[in-house]
Amino acid sequence: MFAKLVAVSELRWRSSTQPGLFQLGRRVVGRGEYRGLTFWEVEARTIINRVPNRGSLPFEFTINAYRGCSHGCIYCFARPTHTYLGFEKPEEFDTEIVVKINAVELVEAETRPGRWGGHHIAMGTNTDPYQPAEGRYKLTRGIVEVLVERRNPFSILTKSTLALRDLDLFVEAARKTAVSVDFSVGTLDEEVWRQTEPDTPHPGKRLEAVARLNQAGVPSGVLVAPILPGLSEDGVDEVIAAARRAGATHVYPIMLHLRPGVKEHYMGWLERTHPDLVGRYRELYAHRSRLRSRNRRRGGPSPNRPTPPPAQPTLPFSLPESRPRTSK
Repeated sequence: MFAKLVAVSELRWRSSTQPGLFQLGRRVVGRGEYRGLTFWEVEARTIINRVPNRGSLPFEFTINAYRGCSHGCIYCFARPTHTYLGFEKPEEFDTEIVVKINAVELVEAETRPGRWGGHHIAMGTNTDPYQPAEGRYKLTRGIVEVLVERRNPFSILTKSTLALRDLDLFVEAARKTAVSVDFSVGTLDEEVWRQTEPDTPHPGKRLEAVARLNQAGVPSGVLVAPILPGLSEDGVDEVIAAARRAGATHVYPIMLHLRPGVKEHYMGWLERTHPDLVGRYRELYAHRSRLRSRNRRRGGPSPNRPTPPPAQPTLPFSLPESRPRTSK
């Protein structure tokens, strides 16, 4: 594996003729709670990304301190980003985590007064900023510290209750600027959750985190995402009701997105686990990667606080916190 990525470094990681995306640092094999993971510590050239052709997306700038995610969500839409780097096996997205170890320093430099216009920054648009790697590297906390100091508006989308570790920062940020810490909760069905998000915190724990954040004065909403045809679609109203009870400032249902590279992985899993649904999916996604989402519904925001817009309309990944990681 190491020999393979040395070759990759000449392509997407680094080359003698082009700067490349990253400067390859070292390979770290996970131990203890990180057993089964490999961390590729790299130095990124830049950290704030401008979204090209963003269309209807409600954000223009993003930060992703990690690439790859060990949550194991079967539907993860960011899997093709690992293929782009040169990883070949689908499961490597779950186990080979790229860590931009200089992310905090880059944020400090790129948001320096006079250089940066104070634009809203979205985190969690690709992979989860509070995935297990964050417990080791604390890059997201460092990034948030910089943004709070600079009074820069930001939003976070996560499946991880590890976000509550940084509640103190979110409270401070909410006093200074516009922030939102949202959670993705696609289902409350135990079987569907375990099958499709095997290494994520229990959906109920995520809703408890939404309640804690809002009680502390930090706006927190819920993305009911992704809605899986034939698996979780019948439970959408239940999730919406639970999110409202948790005080979610906004609730947005989003259908499953099967882009090329994700579709093949998801359909392979579906053939093994739910062969009776394969025909329906082939028909639904025959000529498109997205389905029309249900009408967006808002949960009950505080009457004294305006409902912020959702920061991310798509779903990233989640982190194993409620159960020990399974070997892969």
